[in-house]
Amino acid sequence: MAAKLLFTGMTHTSGGPHGATRSSDGLLDLQLPEPHPAAERMFAAAWSACFIGAIEVAAARKKISLPAAPEIDATINLFLEKNEFFLRARLDVSIPGVDREVAKELVEAAHGICPYSKATRGNIDVELNVV
Repeated sequence: MAAKLLFTGMTHTSGGPHGATRSSDGLLDLQLPEPHPAAERMFAAAWSACFIGAIEVAAARKKISLPAAPEIDATINLFLEKNEFFLRARLDVSIPGVDREVAKELVEAAHGICPYSKATRGNIDVELNVV
């Protein structure tokens, strides 16, 4: 069975002091004069948005109704050690109106569903917190 394409995200990004990125549909249009902080911020935003969707999928699969939309504070840290760059991530997840243990189950399930979580698994340290 062939995979079903659900969405394609496309951007054009330029570097330098006047760097910028723009999505093909124009919904994303950002100035990027400093490439590294912008990259970590965009990664945090993209991963957390995807993770919220994954929580919603996990809840639907477990037949749990979410009384309010989940929220995530995502932190992506860029490190340099011995001339090598690497990332660490922390996702602080709030699922209002859901029992803390159920929220933890949903976060763990979402971590298995989210494509960003899958892409980073084994590549960077990830801390997941239910807050």
